[in-house]
Amino acid sequence: MPKDIYIKWARELQSLAQAGLHYSKDKFDIERFERIRDISAEMLSEISSTPLEKVKDIFCCEKGYQTPKVDVRAAIIHDGKILLVKENNGLWSLPGGWADVGLSAGENAAKEAMEEAGAIVEPMRLVALLDWQKNNGLGMVSALSVYKIFFLCSYLGGEFKENIETSETGWFSPDSLPSLCQEKNNEEQIMLCFEAYNNENFTCRFD
Repeated sequence: MPKDIYIKWARELQSLAQAGLHYSKDKFDIERFERIRDISAEMLSEISSTPLEKVKDIFCCEKGYQTPKVDVRAAIIHDGKILLVKENNGLWSLPGGWADVGLSAGENAAKEAMEEAGAIVEPMRLVALLDWQKNNGLGMVSALSVYKIFFLCSYLGGEFKENIETSETGWFSPDSLPSLCQEKNNEEQIMLCFEAYNNENFTCRFD
């Protein structure tokens, strides 16, 4: 049986257990849900060969009803080229990251563009809202459920500044893309951004 199905089961068990811990009042039910959450972490540790304690740090630390985390990406296209940032691992991605509380999705995209690329942008259009596991995480083991939001942004100017997340920026045409950080954005998603840029009637993609 494919490894992905075991990952799916482990994540579902963890989510059910966390919901049970959030709503349950009976101490015996709480003990049962804690054990189910531990089993889900043990499953993921076994599947991924990741130390159990590391899995628990990621998988079992949240409180309250569990919902997906949100990753926001800024697609900045100017003169037919897209702005990418070089990650510390040497691969390239759209500026982006986890959404901060207190900011809207579009405000997060603009913030990430400034922090990682030194770019001043205005989010103009929603390109896609995609599930990470279905689109970027195939074959990868992750305890988290993640939604990725891609915004087409208008470039207003700016200048790259040294930071701890990215080492440089570059403008790339569709036929000369560098090696991409696939878990953050793949070629299909980059092309989707170009499609949105070139088509006023583009319809946002999801799932």
